Amino acid sequence: MKFEESASSGVVKQENSTTPEENAVEITDLVKTFDNGKIRALDGVSFKVPKGQLLVIIGLSGSGKSTLLRHLNGLHVPTEGSTSVLGENVSSLSRKELRSLRRDVGFVFQQFNIVGRLTCIENVLSGALGRIWGPRISALMYSKSMRTEAIEQLERVGLADKAWQRTDTLSGGEQQRVAIARTLMQKPKIVLADEPVASLDPEISGQVMDLLVQCCIEDNITVLCSLHQVDLALGWANRLIGLRAGKVVLDTPVDESLSQEDVMVVYQQLDPEGTKTSEYLDTSETSSP
Repeated sequence: MKFEESASSGVVKQENSTTPEENAVEITDLVKTFDNGKIRALDGVSFKVPKGQLLVIIGLSGSGKSTLLRHLNGLHVPTEGSTSVLGENVSSLSRKELRSLRRDVGFVFQQFNIVGRLTCIENVLSGALGRIWGPRISALMYSKSMRTEAIEQLERVGLADKAWQRTDTLSGGEQQRVAIARTLMQKPKIVLADEPVASLDPEISGQVMDLLVQCCIEDNITVLCSLHQVDLALGWANRLIGLRAGKVVLDTPVDESLSQEDVMVVYQQLDPEGTKTSEYLDTSETSSP
């Protein structure tokens, strides 16, 4: 595998040819600071994501992965630069326009963000709230066709038999699968996944990532997913972007010629002392299927 480093930007890139494609996301010179400019979370980030791509963003804690994703659905506003999602400049949208965009952008969180006291089907049905009018107190207040659709989404993630079970009685992996089904119920064009398997053990992590990616491929959904784990990133991504201190230091497609050792070269730059290997290497004896 041959890499080259741009003299102007310092970004490590795999040599490859690209063809112009319609982009789902365009990020241009994005800068985000906190604490009156004392903390620079993102520092001149620029890249484009073609529609249908499965992009994984890797980096150590504090490298800017979550901050970057939160700009794409308007949870953060850029200090400088711009983010364009589905052709819309996110920071310039009105509240109504932003709500409309968010209907097309699903978000899978690390801590699931589901309501434990509700049943699985009620949590999944909540993913459809952006495309219907009025509040819904229980599953029976949704149309029969929507309840059927929710059951189908639960079936895709292997939980149709637990549709009417309280979500807080499920395991962590099952709760994250409910969260994925809820996101799919939204019918998004883009899915943002922020460390979706960080709180799960390696075997369950592999199963959940497999479900997420498989469903998004079937529905032709563009995915931007932040991960620590190198093996998961190599197993499911079309493309890898590496962040260090808020800057892009790696941008490469993933194919048979890209090995874990190639990516580890960049991680060694991120962690030269090797003090954070537990964040990006699976050191357990259990491997994902």
